[in-house]
Amino acid sequence: MVIPVHNEEKSLEASVRHLDGYLRTLPYSTTITIADNASTDGTWEIAERLATELTRVRAIHLDEKGRGRALKAAWSTSRAEVVGYMDVDLSTDLRALAPLLAPLLSGHSDLAIGTRLAHGSRIQRGPKRDILSKGYNLLLHTVLSAQFTDAQCGFKAIRRDVAEQLLPLVEDDSWFFDTELLVLASEAGLRIHEVPVDWVDDPDSRVDIAKTVKEDVRGVARLLGGLVSGRIDLREVVSTGSPTAVPAARKKGLPEQLVTFAAIGVMSTLAYLVLYLLLRVSVGAQVANLVALLVTAVANTAANRRLTFGISRRQGMVKHHAAGLIAFGLGLGLTSGSLAVLHAAAPGAAHTTELVALFVANATATLLRFVILRWVMHIRG
Repeated sequence: MVIPVHNEEKSLEASVRHLDGYLRTLPYSTTITIADNASTDGTWEIAERLATELTRVRAIHLDEKGRGRALKAAWSTSRAEVVGYMDVDLSTDLRALAPLLAPLLSGHSDLAIGTRLAHGSRIQRGPKRDILSKGYNLLLHTVLSAQFTDAQCGFKAIRRDVAEQLLPLVEDDSWFFDTELLVLASEAGLRIHEVPVDWVDDPDSRVDIAKTVKEDVRGVARLLGGLVSGRIDLREVVSTGSPTAVPAARKKGLPEQLVTFAAIGVMSTLAYLVLYLLLRVSVGAQVANLVALLVTAVANTAANRRLTFGISRRQGMVKHHAAGLIAFGLGLGLTSGSLAVLHAAAPGAAHTTELVALFVANATATLLRFVILRWVMHIRG
């Protein structure tokens, strides 16, 4: 269990001794690694002394800051079956540690994370940090199709054999490290176990929120680009704890794909038109079109992924939904353009006339969607 620290001379010793005492109650052989990130106060001297006095404590020193850098260095030199980390302030109640480790040691899961946002969690923190945290995780769910609930809780563990596969692919060395690790694991189809935690905010936290937010947004953009372009290759990442491989589903031929895609397309178009009409009562045509098209586009991609192209694993989901959003953009351009042309030619056009124009534009967009999705999912699948 790694504790990454930078200038933590005031809290380090008490936290390490408390953790050491708690670990002695667990039925596992454990090691605490203090990873000092270029501290300029007395942190490193305290870490060295603790490593001398306590048999299960070791200390490593890095010349550069960065939580991700510290975890990479500590995890890559560990021979433990499971590696993990927690924040030095011990904001997370240690009673969640056994539930965090158990599914990893049993081989049931590949990663385990503490979550402050799932049902059963109890947290104490200010409204500003709470809103930022929930907003950030909503961004991950929307842009990267993340399924985990809390990316940045400082309480995580991973099987070492899985970490050895993922760490070379994680580019960030700072706060975005957690998010990148989880997104790559999720995108590779690994199993992530979540543990609701009791968590108390540290009032002395020195995290620069504004700087961290900027870095995270840049990280999300970089990660999305790497996954969509194929620069990040996850094909060799496997769930090492799985006793048997899941047999691949039979691939449908082009005729079967066209029939299934057409059926889904008809249902999506009907849902789109109904939703458009419901929204059109209270909002303008362009807004109604945008919302109706976005909702049905996401549902359409998910349905085609599963039913048309026979992909049930999470692997490749980010890339597939990104392709779906590209198709959504083209569809939005076609449908919005058709509305603009119609309203320019006939300013008082009835809603039924709008529907005819939208039906034709949507049919064209559907054809483009099939071409785009089949190309992306065939390459990925």
